[in-house]
Formats: sequence, structure tokens, C-alpha cells
Amino acid sequence: MEQYKKEFIEFMVDCGVLKFGDFVTKSGRNTPFFINTGYYRTGSQLRKLGEYYARAIHEKFGLDFDVLFGPAYKGIPLGVASVMAISELYNKDIRYCSNRKEIKDHGDKGILLGSPINAGDRIIIIEDVTTAGTSIHETMPILHAQAANSEDDVKVLGLVVSVDRMERGQGSKSALKEMEDTFGFSTTAIVTMDEVVEHLYNKPYKGKIIIDDNLKKAIDEYYRQYGPEK
Repeated sequence: MEQYKKEFIEFMVDCGVLKFGDFVTKSGRNTPFFINTGYYRTGSQLRKLGEYYARAIHEKFGLDFDVLFGPAYKGIPLGVASVMAISELYNKDIRYCSNRKEIKDHGDKGILLGSPINAGDRIIIIEDVTTAGTSIHETMPILHAQAANSEDDVKVLGLVVSVDRMERGQGSKSALKEMEDTFGFSTTAIVTMDEVVEHLYNKPYKGKIIIDDNLKKAIDEYYRQYGPEK
């Protein structure tokens, strides 16, 4: 596992973003782990987070794209932090764009924040964690609508998330695999839950075992119930 992935896992633990215990997901699943990116709350945390996303994007997609799109609301700071990190790490200027939940009817009108999206733009979508893919289904029509009056459509190259939960989406496949099959783009994550378990299971971090045998059994049971078909 790459060093930046190990550092990112520890970073999530330090920020209180990655938690273990007894939680319920939006889809009603009882889960022994939970990722809440709302706990990234300071400038230094967002700067580091942007760097981790930038590395994952560079590793999977390279930098030959035009726009990093972050769906509202959590995708807005993720997109801003990541394009700043791409500029600093790789000296590449990528435009950022996000959507509003409601269209403004005054001032800066429209549904988009940041850069406009033009016909022919190559786009990568940035998210926190995707389970059912609801926001992606809402986002794709918005992106394609920006080139509705042109012969040259926008091209969504892929999706990047912070953690791949590696569980079933709406069907029998993983949520990210469903996105790939449905929309025809690639997906990637800074880390997968397999990598999280590999790095933390029975290994002390700051003097504490975060994933012990009991928690590992609970995680394994969760995947027996909600893991995708092999």
C-alpha cells in the first residue's frame, strides 16, 4: 500500500471522520464503521484532504482534464481544496465547478458555482462517499445540459471518492461498479475499506488498537451481508 494511503487512513482517524461502533447508514443498514467528511473543519485539514484527493486523481486519471465537479453540498469544499492542491503539487490549473440545490433568479443566476461548463469539457466528479449513487444520478443530467445546444457534449471521465465502502449499491454489484456500468466512466478512491482494515487491524496507532478481533469479526459479518457479489 502506498505511503500516502496509510497516512490518509490515520488522518481520517485523527480528524474523527472514520469511526467504528454501531451506526445506521442512510439506506438503513446497521454498519460497524462510518465515514463522515463533515468532520473536516479546519483550513489545515482541508489543505491535507485536498492533497490526498489530488494524489488519487493524478494516479488514476492523470491531469489531462478541464473541470473538477463537486456536487452540492459536501462536494463544494472537496472540489475547491483539490484543485488548489493540484495547482500546488503539479503546477496544473484545473477549473472547479459545483451546483446549487436551488437555481438563483437574481445576481449570478443559474445552477452552477465556480467555472461554467462548456461543450467539450472533460470532467471528473469528486464526492465524499458513494453508497447508492443518488447524487451522481442527479449530477449527470446537470452536466450534460450545459452542452445541450452544441454538437459537442461534455465528457465525464470518472468519479473519485475518499473511501470505497466496498458494499452493494442498489443491486448486487458494488456502488462504484454500478456507477461504472451505468455511466461508462472509471471510478477510484483514495483508499478502500480493505486497505483501512489492512492498515489498522491489530496494529497499534498512537498506543491504541483501533480494529481488534471483535471489530474485525463485525466488519467481516457486515460484508457477508452487504458485500457485492464476487
